[in-house]
Order: sequence, then structure tokens, then C-alpha cells
Amino acid sequence: MPSSVVAKMIYDGDSETLRIVYVSGMVYDYKNVPLEVYQAMKSSGSKGTFLNKHIKNNFEFEKVSD
Repeated sequence: MPSSVVAKMIYDGDSETLRIVYVSGMVYDYKNVPLEVYQAMKSSGSKGTFLNKHIKNNFEFEKVSD
């Protein structure tokens, strides 16, 4: 099911960086995200809920673009 919040997720296993492209167009990189957390988000029923509960406020992030 498409997410109303997350347009795209890109995971770099070498750096453990999870790039989230939001539906709004904003792009954020979340640092040191374990592969298991990415896989759990990928298989979750609600990407936005998972993001809010398990990613935001738990991992350092950097805003890449608006």
C-alpha cells in the first residue's frame, strides 16, 4: 500500500543511512539505522507510523533538501 507520508526509502547498508523522501518532496538522511530496522519499516503496514515511532527521535538525521 502506498504511504501518504513516505514517497521513497533508500537504504545504504555500508553507511547504515536510511534516506527518506517524503511525499512533500523533503529529503532526510537518518544515520546509523540498523538493517533490521530498515527491513521492519519496509514490511510495516504504515510507513509513516513506523517512521514516527521508531526512526524519528531515535536516530541522528540530516536534512538533504526541501
